[in-house]
Amino acid sequence: MSHQLSRATDNPLPHPNFAAMQVHFELNRLPKFRNAVLTIGTFDGVHRGHQQILEALRQEARMVGGETVLITFDPHPRKIVQPDASLELLTTLAERATLLEAEGIDHLVVVPFTPTFAGQEAEAYVSDFLVGRFRPHTLIIGYDHRFGHNRNGGYELLEALQAHFGYRLVEIPQHVLHSITISSTKIRQALKNSAITKANELLGYPFFFDGKVVHGDKIGRTLGYPTANLAYTSADKIHVGEGVYSARAHYRGQILNGMLSIGKRPTLNDIVERVEINLFDFDGDLYDQELRIEVHHYLRAQEKYGSLENLKAQLHRDKSDALRLLSRA
Repeated sequence: MSHQLSRATDNPLPHPNFAAMQVHFELNRLPKFRNAVLTIGTFDGVHRGHQQILEALRQEARMVGGETVLITFDPHPRKIVQPDASLELLTTLAERATLLEAEGIDHLVVVPFTPTFAGQEAEAYVSDFLVGRFRPHTLIIGYDHRFGHNRNGGYELLEALQAHFGYRLVEIPQHVLHSITISSTKIRQALKNSAITKANELLGYPFFFDGKVVHGDKIGRTLGYPTANLAYTSADKIHVGEGVYSARAHYRGQILNGMLSIGKRPTLNDIVERVEINLFDFDGDLYDQELRIEVHHYLRAQEKYGSLENLKAQLHRDKSDALRLLSRA
């Protein structure tokens, strides 16, 4: 008999008391899971909608004295199925792992998604992959989950085989999955439109990205606001829309307040987008270092100023606004 996922309490906050999550990249070296309660998906963004499923996963595991196991894929399946498609991911694999660990998942299994994997027969996917590799006690799966050659397998096949293989099947219903899809779309739209407050509310945490510090033209230094110029570390990561934002940077265990500029710097007549952050109360060489940037509040649009002195005065106001807003975050 299959079951349906019940509505879990909405709790977007991380759970710092959970044990560290184990990440597995080799299917041939998986541990023997204890009463594995398993779900499958990309979980891009690990936003509030996803958090409902993860809470149900934890609840099921607690009831059976089991471990939570989340299967995801790398590269993203769309890279194989639609190689020319733009992904615009809310989270990279590494970022997703950070969020899933904060959600208290015991095991993250990263499966290489290849044409061979995608092309296996649906029955083999169940018998050899799901059951053979994981021995699940419980599967929590969306009603529309498709797998196997030509996506021939689905929830109905899992339901038909559950008595034979002895797993319990829990359905993620249509309204939950529909809500997740809508939320993901809204988050992407909000980020592109610089509506960072709306995006962060839907995510349940401040949107963040990883960037490597690269050399710039050092104009910010002459204005008294030196900036670290950033190059996104992932080509598949969605970009936040143009604007000036309050932000925080994570660097070697430190969390540093700052203000982030994304855009073409109209005062300087740039023709390419630049991403640069001015870190308050920091003095050091960051070249070639990686920073994790949290984007907190929208301060203003990119504007053209009549002189560098006018721009400097505006930066002074931006810093004051950023500090005021970050003090409440």
